[in-house]
Amino acid sequence: MMTLYSGTTCPFSQRCRIVLYEKGMDFQITDVDLFNKPEDLAVMNPYNRVPVLVERDLVLYESNIINEYIDDRFPHPQLMPADPVMRARARLFLYRFENELFCHVDTLEKGNPKTVDKARQIIRDNLTVIAPVFAKQKYMLGEEFSMLDVAIAPLLWRLEHYGIELPRQAAPLAKYAERLFSRPAFIDAMTPSEKVMRK
Repeated sequence: MMTLYSGTTCPFSQRCRIVLYEKGMDFQITDVDLFNKPEDLAVMNPYNRVPVLVERDLVLYESNIINEYIDDRFPHPQLMPADPVMRARARLFLYRFENELFCHVDTLEKGNPKTVDKARQIIRDNLTVIAPVFAKQKYMLGEEFSMLDVAIAPLLWRLEHYGIELPRQAAPLAKYAERLFSRPAFIDAMTPSEKVMRK
């Protein structure tokens, strides 16, 4: 049985929860209090962060690595593209999400007003740039829901919570976000603390 050590408000943990629910498999979620972390977390993950996935002797951390492992272990429904070229492209997108969007999450949660404002602006601008894509297609890679949608969903859910307002031209992105939020796995994967992040 897989056990996911997950932060109840952590966007990276939410990604892993979404994948577990999309796969509809047997798993256990252990909630970690981020302000009072259990001692064994630092033993499992040298960075002392969630999420951490434990399955028998295997211990994994870093949400994208965890999610690719789950996808390989339980191929249905497949969330990473089967084609090597498309899969490499998807990994590049995931890498860009981390470096252009998610690297600012820490600042939004713990920064001072000046750095928080800058982080908000960077995220808003980066999301506005990708918005037009969704005027033509349902999901990041086209018509099929994939790991890219999983990766970005927790950030889109938290926009209001982080005080990020998207401009009018980002309307296709807002519609896309609603599509993600209405998926049963997205709803099931949410913690009570995440549910109250949006009105």
